[in-house]
Amino acid sequence: MKLAHTFRIPTAQALAAMILLSLLLVAGCAFDSGVAGEPPAPEAPTLAADDAIPVAALPLFRGRIESVLRFSTNLEAENRVDVLSEAERHVTDLLVEEGDTVRAGQTMLLLEDEAQRTALKRVESQLERSRLEYERQKRLFEQDLISEQAYNQARYDLEQLELALEDAERELGYATVTAPISGVVTERLINVGDHVETHTKLFEIVDFDSIVARVFVPERQLAGLFVGQPARVLAQSLAGSRDAAIERISPVVDPQSGTVKVTLGIPGNQGLLPGMYVEVDLVAAALEDTLLAPKRALVYDQEQVFVFRVAQDDDGPRAERLLVRILIESEDVVHLEGDLADGERLIVAGQAGLKDGARIRLLDPREALGSGAELGAASTPTYQPAS
Repeated sequence: MKLAHTFRIPTAQALAAMILLSLLLVAGCAFDSGVAGEPPAPEAPTLAADDAIPVAALPLFRGRIESVLRFSTNLEAENRVDVLSEAERHVTDLLVEEGDTVRAGQTMLLLEDEAQRTALKRVESQLERSRLEYERQKRLFEQDLISEQAYNQARYDLEQLELALEDAERELGYATVTAPISGVVTERLINVGDHVETHTKLFEIVDFDSIVARVFVPERQLAGLFVGQPARVLAQSLAGSRDAAIERISPVVDPQSGTVKVTLGIPGNQGLLPGMYVEVDLVAAALEDTLLAPKRALVYDQEQVFVFRVAQDDDGPRAERLLVRILIESEDVVHLEGDLADGERLIVAGQAGLKDGARIRLLDPREALGSGAELGAASTPTYQPAS
């Protein structure tokens, strides 16, 4: 027995109903799972990055500033004398040694003088006899008992012996060597018993109160120099600086180097020695209790100089660009001409490429500069240039 199967093609209405039923079933499953049918959640909005530029700023302050010209040189003693022998003799006595202080005219050395003393006595004896003879001839001439020629000869003989006495005294004087200036014996070149020739160097004397420093200043800086201008001398072997002042300024310019020789006197020596290598600071200008700015705040744009000042508005701090002019410049700070006031802060780090009006974010200056020592030098109100 065969069963017959009948297949009917659904009508259009039935087909639409089936599609709708399928969609409802799918939607129900999606609703039950909590995923299907729910609109996608909107993405969280991305926060805008902070466009403020991190910078560091330091305040303007009041203090002293100096404009200093620095040079290097070796000290010299202007009063330095070589003591020479004026006769050929043997050394019999040595009265001073290296390091001794001597006065002008003080005896330093004795040479043999026996022959010179004998010669002097001989001349003195001859001179005494010649004087007596001259007086006799003079009386006779006044009485017209001798000729004028005999009288003139007696006077001539007397004059010649007087000159011979001066020569004998001078030769004896050469046996005593004296100090031509006051100072310190810095060199002794002979010993007792040495035979010295004429013009042999015996000693060297240096007047330590005559020590000077000679520097050569470029011609363009000559206008700011004057006699009496203060200066400082710094020696590597001595702590601190020594006071000095310009003593002379050469009236000519060296055509080869374009410099002018300037001589600085150092009053009272102050422990300095001839030959010492020193640095000389010429104080070209100085101001007391004036408004100062950190030198690191300067921004150069070709021939112009700018600083960025911290300005405040409703949106926070901003950078304000100011045109300034350097009046006095030292190692760490500057005195500026511009629209600046006490207490205003200038940007000292992060200003490279900064635009006028840009928003800024202030950092701790010590962290930004990376050196507490540098910060202290720039922010101390009582700043003094390093000596």
